[in-house]
Amino acid sequence: MAKPLVSDELWAVIEPLLPSEPAKPKGGRPRVDNRAALTGILFVLKSGIPWEMLPQEMGCGSGMTCWRRLRDWQEAGVWDLLHQTLLEQLQAAEQIDWSRASLDSASVPAPGGARTPDRIRQIAAKRARSAILWSTGGASR
Repeated sequence: MAKPLVSDELWAVIEPLLPSEPAKPKGGRPRVDNRAALTGILFVLKSGIPWEMLPQEMGCGSGMTCWRRLRDWQEAGVWDLLHQTLLEQLQAAEQIDWSRASLDSASVPAPGGARTPDRIRQIAAKRARSAILWSTGGASR
């Protein structure tokens, strides 16, 4: 049997970070389980298949369901929280080798930032002569 994409240990970290299920005042179809949706998301991202080709046999719902859940969790800040939580756990377990870390300007902005450029003054443009008048050979000045 294949190793599950979402282990029990990983799920114990992720589950508390997920937003609660939105209320359904009109009822409707039961929502796909968050763990199943996460499994579908990880499968698509790991395999590189298109969302619409997510196998229904996996029990993760449709690819669109998983994509929407990914979008909703991104908007809720789940991935940033998960990243921070996992870094804190790795640091507590002394599993981060800071001697191998590097930063560049793409990941960390400069402390002072760049100077805001001065406003560019508009230059009044001269109005061009009408090309229609000159092309017809009618008017002359």
